[in-house]
Amino acid sequence: MESRTLYVRRTPGSKVQGADDDDEEAPAEPPGSGSIHPLSPLVRLYIYALHGCLCEVVFTAFCDWYETQDRRMAGQSSLWALPMYATAIYLMEQLRATLLDQCYPLPVRLIAYTLLIYLWEFSWGAGLSLLGACPWDYSGYRYNLRGLVTLEYALPWAVASLIAEKHVIRNTLRIRMEN
Repeated sequence: MESRTLYVRRTPGSKVQGADDDDEEAPAEPPGSGSIHPLSPLVRLYIYALHGCLCEVVFTAFCDWYETQDRRMAGQSSLWALPMYATAIYLMEQLRATLLDQCYPLPVRLIAYTLLIYLWEFSWGAGLSLLGACPWDYSGYRYNLRGLVTLEYALPWAVASLIAEKHVIRNTLRIRMEN
């Protein structure tokens, strides 16, 4: 079985996380490194799928708790969410690179990401509805479009976009693997 080691890219002079000030500096590259490369798109899709589903379960648990005061905090999701979140965050990764290259400010990027999410959610919802498999229905919300998207979730989607850009995508792109 092939052995692989994960390394986080460090800049020269950076400290090992959690190290004391008098510890040595972290090496810029691991000792004996052969071929170090970024995560493949397939691995990044996997990470993004898990992140999206985890966030959805947490979000629905808190929403259900707020409405019912049920302390079990039983959030829910669907297996359809895995490919939906994986591809949405992967597209956000590509859009992030373009927007950062063109020096767009954070508010503009968040609006772009939120619009992408709405387009993606509507597209997936329409496709899944054709299969009779759409796991969500926003028909009860005032500002919904065919029950597939709702404007009431614009702020949560913008916050999710901020977390995705500043933490999930950024840190996922920093991970390096050694063969």
